[in-house]
Amino acid sequence: MLGAGGALTGLVTLSGCGLFDDDPEPVKEPDALQPVLAEALALASAYDRVILTDQSLSARLTPLSQAHRAHAAELAKVIGTTLPSGAAAPSGAAAPAGDVAGLRAAELAAQKTAAAACKAAPAARAALTGSIAAARATHAEALR
Repeated sequence: MLGAGGALTGLVTLSGCGLFDDDPEPVKEPDALQPVLAEALALASAYDRVILTDQSLSARLTPLSQAHRAHAAELAKVIGTTLPSGAAAPSGAAAPAGDVAGLRAAELAAQKTAAAACKAAPAARAALTGSIAAARATHAEALR
């Protein structure tokens, strides 16, 4: 009798801690800055590909690639995620065309994404996304 009572007490205790709950965990929504991060990684990779095909562009394009990697690192920190190893573009990120004109078009498109994120972001994130939008616009001008 005492053994059965102890077992029943243990079950009541376990059921109170959620062990037998059937409620699924709520699905975590992706962070609103995830598209900005994905574009930063895609742009950095695109710059690297263009540099590999034309080494004469290295001095002009390497600082822009590095800027996108710095943006990605800061975005990952704000989002609370880790960058993929090698900081490659995640699957699903658009790969810009492999020339300077393609990079410029990608910068302009990515600038719009960052500007929209800035407008929708809370104050704590607006400065970061605004500076990224400005950098992308500047990069597009540098690629003229």
